Amino acid sequence: MKRIRSCNVEKTFGFTLIELLIVIVILGLLASLVAPQMFSKVDSSKIKTAETQMKMLETSLNTYRLDMGRYPEKLDQLLTGDEPNWQGPYFPKDVPPDPWGNDYLYKMPGDNGQPFTLMSYGADGREGGEETNADIILQ
Repeated sequence: MKRIRSCNVEKTFGFTLIELLIVIVILGLLASLVAPQMFSKVDSSKIKTAETQMKMLETSLNTYRLDMGRYPEKLDQLLTGDEPNWQGPYFPKDVPPDPWGNDYLYKMPGDNGQPFTLMSYGADGREGGEETNADIILQ
């Protein structure tokens, strides 16, 4: 029976600087491809949130009209009132700002013969604009 002696072989574990740089470059390329798609989803979800909040406000406004016989002059009247037929609050909490932190715009009477207009100016908070800066109007 032969006995084999093993040699002392030095093993190193870890990565070289070149290998680390290659991994960082690959991760950077992947992030540059994925990040724009993810951020566009965030923008579209803010638009959907604004539309949903405006529909909830519309429901509260219509309930107020059923009780009072007219729409409120300001959105704050959904929360407090001292008139005889007022049965609110018609909105569970304070009227929220739009997803960009701006107040919703409410006009009574509304534009184009509508009883009221409810809208958000979008991400830039100014009238007009395109894409995420576009005005969102309750239809």
